[in-house]
Amino acid sequence: MSTPRFANGLRGNTRPSPEDIWRGRKGKRARSRIALAMLGFGAAFALIGGRLAYFGFTSIDATTTASLPSLTTARPDILDSTGTLLATDIRISSLFAEPFRIPDPDDAVRKLAMALPDIPFAELERKLKSGSRFVWLKRQITPKQENEIRALGIPGVAFRTEHRRVYPKGHLASHIHGITNIDNHGLTGLERHIDSSGLAALREMGLTADGKLEPVTLSINANVQHVVLDELTKAKALYRAIAAAGVVLNAKTGEVVAMVSLPDFDPNNPVDINEKDRLNRMSAGVYEMGSTFKVFTTAMALDSGRVWLDDRFDARSPIRIGGHSIGDFHGKKRVLTTEEVFIYSSNIGTAKMADVVGTEGHKAFLERIGLTTRMQTELPEIATPTQPKEWKKIHSVTISFGHGASTTPLQTAVATAAVVNGGKLIPPTFYPRTQAQADAIASQVLHPETSTAMRYLFRSNVENGSGRRAEVPGYFVGGKTGTAEKVVGGRYSTNHRFNAFLAAFPSNDPQYVVLTVLDEPKPLEGQSAATSGLNAAPTAGAIIRRSAPLLGMKPDFSQNIEALKADIRRPKAG
Repeated sequence: MSTPRFANGLRGNTRPSPEDIWRGRKGKRARSRIALAMLGFGAAFALIGGRLAYFGFTSIDATTTASLPSLTTARPDILDSTGTLLATDIRISSLFAEPFRIPDPDDAVRKLAMALPDIPFAELERKLKSGSRFVWLKRQITPKQENEIRALGIPGVAFRTEHRRVYPKGHLASHIHGITNIDNHGLTGLERHIDSSGLAALREMGLTADGKLEPVTLSINANVQHVVLDELTKAKALYRAIAAAGVVLNAKTGEVVAMVSLPDFDPNNPVDINEKDRLNRMSAGVYEMGSTFKVFTTAMALDSGRVWLDDRFDARSPIRIGGHSIGDFHGKKRVLTTEEVFIYSSNIGTAKMADVVGTEGHKAFLERIGLTTRMQTELPEIATPTQPKEWKKIHSVTISFGHGASTTPLQTAVATAAVVNGGKLIPPTFYPRTQAQADAIASQVLHPETSTAMRYLFRSNVENGSGRRAEVPGYFVGGKTGTAEKVVGGRYSTNHRFNAFLAAFPSNDPQYVVLTVLDEPKPLEGQSAATSGLNAAPTAGAIIRRSAPLLGMKPDFSQNIEALKADIRRPKAG
């Protein structure tokens, strides 16, 4: 029987020699090294293959170069109160280059110079030969340019999809919604407010890069906005004014329904937005509001309980104070009742009403009604009113009829809403607000009885005074004119006027306040005057006539001033 042989060539139980043991170990080490090398090469090829597959399925637009800037942020749509689209995002391509990847910069410059003739050749050359990791060549290019450049197939040149803000209604509400910059960040108007209200924080967390956000709804009614814009545009041209502005304000809630300032700008191409005359005069400009301030002086006097509608003031002679003589524009040169002081817009009578309250009381009242402090609302462009550093009697006298203190027209409208809505001062808003929400933040600044009396005076001025041209049958309009001489060369000029008309309707229970402003209007042909009653008042009337039906208000011909007068009660002195 033979002894079996093993794989190592040894017989049976024969012990291997030291030489055989060394030779076996060496073979095992060699095989281990080969296996490790094969495993390493396999992993490397797998990684390379994976990367090639990734890039094979990834378009050049989504290049993941670390040097690329972050995506422009998506923004929420902006809608008016009826759902009309005022602002939205569209996707658009931007052209960039990674110069360090470009194999032939000279060839790339020549090709791109043909496709982008608006970019200087030297600029393209500088950028493409810089060797940097990333440069923008042109943001937000046209589809035609994109197709032409794609066809060139230049290595290291690619496209990035971004968001661009567009405004379908053009300049309809440009001062309200404002604009964004090329990176889609809010610069002005409510676009800026949206950023400050949380969008900027979401952007920092990367949550808005390509997401669809809930739309932002405004209190603005695009149809009423169109009416205001149209009527102010016509008035500016008709009366050859250098500017025009206006607002429709909900007197019960403080919601801004429409607001326009002309000249305005095209938010889709805001090349002239920084020009001085594009200022939003309604909120970002302060002006001496002229005789519209008599609304507040009269309300102050009545609310004090020391003056009432049948009280009389001697307006036969001008007031002389501080070396100045203060008279009436169209003086009646007789004793006037409080109602007559209001409807004839007597400077003399108004100054004497202010004197009854006193300088300190006058100053405190204007502060209480919100005319001397910066208004709080969502719009970033809000100016701070001006007033004398130290109030003296002369200041109280001139401010009583609208000279010597300046405020914004929007603040004037807001304070007027308090005068006619029962005495509640409600901060204005550009977003929807319920009556309950308005009541929760309202401040009672006047006795309700004072407000009733002021509504009567407003209506009386339209029926019998300077506001006749604002009448709109069926809507029981009340209002007050204001013609302020502007300061030119340090002096008041009789040839440069800032005209305004304050309206409220219907006078028995005002739902809306309308303010129209015309800056430096000229007389119509055949007329010698250009006072507010001749231009700002009929402009306000035209706005009410067209916008009231849009606001769901039906004409009511049953109202009369006698019924309004019968509701008047005198507040208690205090």
